[in-house]
Amino acid sequence: GGEPLLQAEYVKGLFALCRKEGIHTALDTSGYIFNDTVKEALEYTDLVLLDLKCIDAEIHKELTSVELNPILKFLDYLKSIKKKVWIRHVVVPGITDDDKLLERLADFVKDIGNIVEKVEILPYHTLGKYKWEQLGLKYSLEGTSALSPERAEEIREMFREKGLKVS
Repeated sequence: GGEPLLQAEYVKGLFALCRKEGIHTALDTSGYIFNDTVKEALEYTDLVLLDLKCIDAEIHKELTSVELNPILKFLDYLKSIKKKVWIRHVVVPGITDDDKLLERLADFVKDIGNIVEKVEILPYHTLGKYKWEQLGLKYSLEGTSALSPERAEEIREMFREKGLKVS
């Protein structure tokens, strides 16, 4: 876990070695860290798995404690260099499980264009709750139910109807 681009120099070096050996590279990131070293690391990255927590800037800030705009700039850069992307979106009941927000996200992703190979709709679950408890931290989503498989499939269908490849 964690954000690999906090160590972008390391990612760059590792991915450069992988490229030299013909090994495909995938970077799983929030897209929040974006600087020249990140740009260099992206030169050796074959695929970016980009987490988009919420398309609404206010809700995004409330949910993640960081601004959405740096992530959108990161995505604009990926588009400018034609880097292949999988968009990953966790649907959290009571927060991001909202048809209007999901429609906005689907429209936004569709407008990104052909760099998006697919969208992964990931249902929120409580499997990581124990980590917070072990660390003695308050679990901020306490009481939030897991997303049902049926609702997850409804959302996937919503994205498919926009012409997006969804898993």
